[in-house]
Amino acid sequence: MSIRVLVVDDQALVRGSFRLLVETAPGLTVVGEAGNGREAVELAVRLRPDVVLMDVRMPELDGVAATRLICAQVPGAHVLILTTFDLDEYVYGALRAGAAGFLLKDAPPGDLLTAIRVVAAGEALLAPTVTRRLIARFAEAEEPRPAPALDGVTPREREVLVLVARGLSNQEIADRLHLSAATVKTHVGRLFDKLAVRDRAQLVIAAYESGLITAGRP
Repeated sequence: MSIRVLVVDDQALVRGSFRLLVETAPGLTVVGEAGNGREAVELAVRLRPDVVLMDVRMPELDGVAATRLICAQVPGAHVLILTTFDLDEYVYGALRAGAAGFLLKDAPPGDLLTAIRVVAAGEALLAPTVTRRLIARFAEAEEPRPAPALDGVTPREREVLVLVARGLSNQEIADRLHLSAATVKTHVGRLFDKLAVRDRAQLVIAAYESGLITAGRP
C-alpha cells in the first residue's frame, strides 16, 4: 500500500517540485497540494494522508497552527516540517503541536524520501544535536508548563526514554539494552500512554521537560 502524502507550501514551484520527486518514488503517492495552512487542514481532514509535508511560513494560517489542527483532527497523519535553520522557533512550536519531525528544505532528494517513510512508520525524525539545541534555546522562552510526571514510569522505561530522546531507533535501543525490538516497541507504547503523547517526537520533548535529559548533556 502506498504512503499517501499531502504537500503544503505557499510557493507553487516548490509544491510542484516536491510532487514530482515524491511521485517518482516507489510506494509514495501525492494525494493533494495546499498553498496555505487553512487549505492544508481542510484537505488533511478530507483526504486523510499518511504524511503531510508542511511549510512553516504561509499566509492565512501558518504551519505551526495548521500542524496543531491536523494532529488534533487527523490522528493518523504524521506532519513533517520543512524548514531552514533560521526558523528553529517555528520548528520547536510545531513539534510541541504534534509534528513528527523536521527536515531542511535544501536536504538532498533522497533524504526527503527517506524522511517521509520514517515518519510514516511512526518514528521521529530528530537529530539529537539539533533536538538539544532546540530545547536549550526555546524551552525557557515558552510559557511555563508543568513538567511531565515520571512517577509511573519504570526504571527500564526511563532507560528507553533517554535513548529515544537521544535519537536512537527501536533496533538501536534494543541492541544497546540487550532487548528484543518487540520489547522496546512495547516499552515505547507504554511511554506514549503514561506520558499522554502521540509519537516519538513528543516523547523527546517530554524527556527534556521532565528533566530526565538536560540540554547539552552528552
